[in-house]
This record gives sequence, structure tokens and C-alpha cells, in this order.
Amino acid sequence: INELTSPGARFAIGVAEDADVGSNSLQGYKLEANKYFAVEVKESDDGSKFAELVLRQALDRESEQSLRLVLTALDGGDPPRSGTAQLCINVTDANDNPPVFAQDRYRVSLREDVPPGSLVLNVSATDADADTNAHISYAFGEMPVKVLQKFVVDAESGTMTLQEPLDFEDTRGYTLLVEARDGGGLVAHCKVEVEVMDVNDNAPEISLLSVFSPVPEDAPSGTVVALVNVNDFDSGENGQVWCELSGEAPLSLVASSGGSRPELVLAKALDREEVAFHDLVLRAIDGGEPSQTGTARIRVAVLDANDNAPVFSPAEYSVRVPEDMPVGSVLVTVSATDPDEGTNGHIKYS
Repeated sequence: INELTSPGARFAIGVAEDADVGSNSLQGYKLEANKYFAVEVKESDDGSKFAELVLRQALDRESEQSLRLVLTALDGGDPPRSGTAQLCINVTDANDNPPVFAQDRYRVSLREDVPPGSLVLNVSATDADADTNAHISYAFGEMPVKVLQKFVVDAESGTMTLQEPLDFEDTRGYTLLVEARDGGGLVAHCKVEVEVMDVNDNAPEISLLSVFSPVPEDAPSGTVVALVNVNDFDSGENGQVWCELSGEAPLSLVASSGGSRPELVLAKALDREEVAFHDLVLRAIDGGEPSQTGTARIRVAVLDANDNAPVFSPAEYSVRVPEDMPVGSVLVTVSATDPDEGTNGHIKYS
């Protein structure tokens, strides 16, 4: 009998035979006490009495797969005599149970550097039905194509694997909808939340927002020479960056007034006549393990200022002149130098 059979359904179970006649013959039937079935006595046209099994309460194969009941046939003699038969009732399955996931929500964390083909997790669903009604296949529900390209689920085992590389800087997590469908078409759903964990796979990037070059050599200490922007796409300690400056130069790196971008400033006076160009290397180092480093090279030219007076060499000339030297004769040639450049170093004599 199928478990979806409605209460009130009747099942003929045959006739008991009694060779006696009259009141000594078969008079009725009695069924062993149970909660599902009752027996009713029916009389056929020829006067024989037969039993009908009546379903009183809906069956449930998942509770009881079979029943064994004793049916007794009674005569009316004195003393009464009886005969028994055993009723073996097999409850056949109906697809009345949907699949049930072990968890409504699964959570898993993956490092962004796990290779494609890696196991994500196993989802598992059960079905209380039997045979094909309990056979479960797994698949993804409706989701964006971008998500479906990243993961795959095995239809038979429910094993989820990674198909494409992860990138924390692109997507920090995925929510996957997984469905379990039984052989009768009933479906259950669960959610799988995949957290992508950051790996220190990005080196800091240094960009110079502005470089004020050349810098006048008479610029005061504290003059801003360059504005620096440092960016690291990683997170947490992997994205925490500090900077250091290398190279012999009267420059230093200080935090800006806003605190977000370091500034390259003059630490002491410049002297173009001593050094015309300053070459520096700016390094940005993150806090990952192992750490990553970004570098930028900076050349600062020094602009001349007229900070040097001309100098005669020698500072004193001694000339002996005959008194009969003609007018217009060259007495001596004097020479002065100026270390400044351009017009600042151009000398006129008077």
C-alpha cells in the first residue's frame, strides 16, 4: 500500500471457510489492535462473509515500512472456534520528503593564493524517502556568471572545488546558493559563504604627486620638494606601509599635515656650487610576512642663486710702467671668476 493512500481506502482480503453450517459457520472477523487499520465484515450475494481492510489513518513509510497484523475469523458455535491469518502489509514509498541539508548555511575561508582545483568544502543533504525518491543531485542555484565561473560542485558528491584563482583585492567574499534535488523533483537550498583571506601579494606602489625641481639653492629649510603617495592594495598588516629614504642629500621624509601622504622636505641649506643634482631612492615597505617593497627614484636639481661675488685672482696686481709708454698700451690683464651660473656668473669689469 502506498504511503500516500488516503484514509478511508478499502482493501479486500479474501474469505475464510468454515465447513459447519448455520450458527456454527463463519460469523465475522476480528483484527489485531493497531492505529492504522480496521476490519469490516461484508456479505456477498451468496451469503458468504468476507473481510475488508479499511485505512483509518495515513501511513508513513519513514515511520513504519511494514506492518504485521493478525486477522481472526470467528464462528458462532458454542464453544466458538476461530482461525487466524497473518496480514503482511508493505508500505511503499512516495516522494513526500524533500531533501534536507545538514546545515542551512556553510562558512569557509580560503586564502587568495589557493590554486584552482582546491577543495572548498562538501555540502551534504539527506532524504528520508527510498530508492530514486531519495537519490540526491547537487547543483548551483541562480547566481551571477562571475560567481559560477569561480566554483564548481559535483552533482553526485556535493564536493565544491575552486575553478579560477581568487583575488582578495577584487572580491573579498562570495555567497553561493546550492540546491539539492531528489529523484522526484523536490528541492532544498542552502547558502555557502566563502571568505577570501588576504595574502601579501601586492608590493606598495609609490607615486610622486608633484616634484618641485629645480629647487632654488637659497630655499629655506622645511621647503616641500615633493609630495609622495604610497598605496598598497593588501589589507591589515599586509597593507600597512612605512617609508625610508636613502641617498646623500640634505632632504628628509616627514609626515604631511594631514597625515596621509609623506612629504620630501629640505633638511638643510643647498649649495649648487657643491652639488648640482641630488639622486635619492624612496622605499616603501609593507608589514606582511614576508614583506614586499616598492621603490621610486627621485632626482632633484638645484637652481642657482646669485650667492657668490666675483673673486679676483690674484687679489692684488703690481705693474711697472715706463713713463714714456704710449697712451693706449696694455698695462695688465686682470681676471675674476664667479662660481654661479648663467647671468649670475657673467662678469663685467669697471
